Amino acid sequence: MDASFYFKGFLLGLAIAAPVGPIGVLCIRRTIASGRLVGLLSGIGAATADACFGSIAAFGLTVIAHFLLDQRIWLQTFGGLFLVFLAARTWRSAGAADAAKLGKSNRLFGAYGSTFVLTLTNPMTILSFISMFAGIGLTSGDPWQAFSIVLGVFSGSAFWWLLLSVCIGSFQEKMDRKAFIWVDHLSAVVIFGFAIVSLYHVFNKLL
Repeated sequence: MDASFYFKGFLLGLAIAAPVGPIGVLCIRRTIASGRLVGLLSGIGAATADACFGSIAAFGLTVIAHFLLDQRIWLQTFGGLFLVFLAARTWRSAGAADAAKLGKSNRLFGAYGSTFVLTLTNPMTILSFISMFAGIGLTSGDPWQAFSIVLGVFSGSAFWWLLLSVCIGSFQEKMDRKAFIWVDHLSAVVIFGFAIVSLYHVFNKLL
């Protein structure tokens, strides 16, 4: 493994994960509602999807990249509608702990799978990875460099979600039911806002 490219990938992973978006809101809400592990797995799902996109860019899998980019309208439409669904479910379940409604294994799998799928609906991330990898000097065709930087991207992203879930989880025990309801309603509104923005961009591309 190339340590220098791993470190560069780690920083890229941090930079990609840190900006607040729908995944961040979901991670925060789920950490508060269901605990640190559920919040962390929500973030790890996104980190896994980022690693998949990073692998496509780093290993030069152009056939897969072109296919995903060609389908970006449909993928982004699905992503926007999925956000609407998540917003509605969050609003309806305001104040109710997820643990009371689902078994532990289903809850953990759902937390991971939902953010993994949601992140995959934005294939334009591949182009971002291609430009970033070129900017840090990734040599096309070098498998060790590619492996190192993808592992670094996943590690950096996962570290951010771990840090976020641990910090947010410290507030969980201090909140009463009214606070939980407020957090759920706010999360639902923010997620719905991201959905509207996403679907608006898709509508503009279709015009």
